[in-house]
Amino acid sequence: MPTDDALELLKAAGMSGYEAKAYVALLRADGPVNGYEVAKSSGVPRSTVYETLAKLVARGAAFEVQGPSSGAAYVALPAEALIGRLDRDRSVTIKGLADVLPTLVEPRETHLVQHVHGTGHVIARAVDVIAGARRTIFASLWPEEVESLRTALDDAVARDVDVSLICFGEIDEPIGRCYSHRYSTPDVVLARLGRRIFTVVADHAAVLIGGIEDGDVWGMWSDDPAVTLVAAEYVRHDIALQLIGGRLEDAGLGDYWRTDPELERLRDASGVPGSVRRLAAGRPPAGVTS
Repeated sequence: MPTDDALELLKAAGMSGYEAKAYVALLRADGPVNGYEVAKSSGVPRSTVYETLAKLVARGAAFEVQGPSSGAAYVALPAEALIGRLDRDRSVTIKGLADVLPTLVEPRETHLVQHVHGTGHVIARAVDVIAGARRTIFASLWPEEVESLRTALDDAVARDVDVSLICFGEIDEPIGRCYSHRYSTPDVVLARLGRRIFTVVADHAAVLIGGIEDGDVWGMWSDDPAVTLVAAEYVRHDIALQLIGGRLEDAGLGDYWRTDPELERLRDASGVPGSVRRLAAGRPPAGVTS
């Protein structure tokens, strides 16, 4: 129901349940209405309706006017104006937090590894990594994850972050410096690993490594410099290998890439580290370890 959705969103924006109901009632009214009429149409108890209306007036979401009979009446701030005010208030709040919160703590000397589970949590953590990037992003993704993270990646490009993306499969619209796996095709990778693995690294400072297997979605976030360095270099080297393979193909040496026994051994190695197998097969407890 649209009304239920509106009430929930107004509460998420900071209104109490009674304030949200009273505001919607005012918004729907043809003109100024008194407290009794608001209580009757909104379900807000008559004993608290005037207190609720006073709170709406205080936050600027409603105005008190002279009613048709000498008593007080109320009108709603128009919806568009309320939305604009909430957006401005949110921006001021976020900026204030950005200025204040970092001053409350000393920089951490320990680094963390956090295991997350479930599609929503893993993608949200990847978005956190991308949103925190200021200089570089190295990402190895599949088309499904590209679409889930496209908005965050586009925002990063818009703020001049150097985004290098290599994708297992074709995507509709490139993002940043975009490369595709020509020599380790998606079907070969899936056959070798048995799962989709994806990686997002920001500024060599934070990384999200995720995996998807038979509907099971797991991830690992870390700000440990050793982990972020290895992850970033993995993506960089993967991109470099695809570029080198293309040059070999252009030089007529494609057979070397496809038939060299050492390269073939590395491509076809089926061993998956035990910790990855356990992480993908089980559901690690959510938590943080240093």
